[in-house]
Amino acid sequence: MSTPFYVSPQQAMADRAEYARKGIARGRSVVVLQYADGIVFVAENPSRALHKVSEIYDRIAFAAVGKYNEFENLRIGGVRYADLRGYTYARTDVTARGLANVYAQTLGTIFSSAAEKPYEVELIVAEVGEGPEDDQIYRLPHDGSIVDEHGSVAVGGNSDQIGSYLDQRHRDGMTLAEALRLAVESLSRDNNGGERTLTADQLEVAVLDRTRPQQRKFKRVLGRQLSRLLEEGGTSASAGEPDEGTSSGESSASEE
Repeated sequence: MSTPFYVSPQQAMADRAEYARKGIARGRSVVVLQYADGIVFVAENPSRALHKVSEIYDRIAFAAVGKYNEFENLRIGGVRYADLRGYTYARTDVTARGLANVYAQTLGTIFSSAAEKPYEVELIVAEVGEGPEDDQIYRLPHDGSIVDEHGSVAVGGNSDQIGSYLDQRHRDGMTLAEALRLAVESLSRDNNGGERTLTADQLEVAVLDRTRPQQRKFKRVLGRQLSRLLEEGGTSASAGEPDEGTSSGESSASEE
């Protein structure tokens, strides 16, 4: 009679965490930064059909990396939660903090369940306020924990290196062009410290703009506007600190 194979609960949870982290790290990164008039989301994503950044509600947006089918299910659930809460109570009762708590419960339950694999996703939920001090950015790793972020945050890919780069260079009161330029520079850096060129066609960019007169503050930045902002950011960088050049590189197909 064979001896049953025993794995301690601590080791089982560590293995599940490592499995999820490896899946998330295979995806391309997403960067979220505060700027003077709101919050900008920048993702390396050549696909125009499979979005990593989406609107959830009036002032709230969602960004994710990892398996598309998994974070798309979470996005849809978040939209339903926000619509129901806004309809039942008031639109102002829908907050990024409340949505982050819902996602945390879902991810935590899935992560701790032995009956299914953990989700290979990492999420960002952000809400733009009346002023920069009222902005909220929450990062939700695969295990359902919640991290309150300020200024800038990166998830997926080589997020540790990108996050360190952003922490050293991000500052309060940046223009949208400056913040976008910084985000693209951070995404252009590879694991070996080298650089590559990211064009507008390889980027997915959206903003939560507090200055928009509409109730809905989410807007995608596309085409000529995106190209113009990238050029403006390059001009601003060259006028200030020396702009680090980028070398051309190849873009692979979109992640799952």
